[in-house]
Amino acid sequence: MANANVHTFTDANFDHEVLASSTPVLVDFWAEWCGPCRAMGPAIDAVADAMAGKAKVGKVDIDSNRSVAMKYSITSIPTVIIFKGGHKVKTLVGLKKKEELAAALAEAGAA
Repeated sequence: MANANVHTFTDANFDHEVLASSTPVLVDFWAEWCGPCRAMGPAIDAVADAMAGKAKVGKVDIDSNRSVAMKYSITSIPTVIIFKGGHKVKTLVGLKKKEELAAALAEAGAA
């Protein structure tokens, strides 16, 4: 990932980086082979840039991080989950526009 505002979440750092975050977190569950996931990449980048300092935005590669993908029952990608205070507050499945992603983060308190 080339965008410095997009974090890489893994099985090892998920609890610390996402669940313990003091700000809302947008997590994009994706895979390299997924065309819609790659198509949504620019929207994820744009939201990460727009929300820098207000929310954390990152990605979980489900092929490399199966534990966290299984924990959240990821059966279709792309799936975006918004977390706040360590809890899942919204789930979006399928290709989404940056406006939809930003609105979901705003609903979670990132403003």
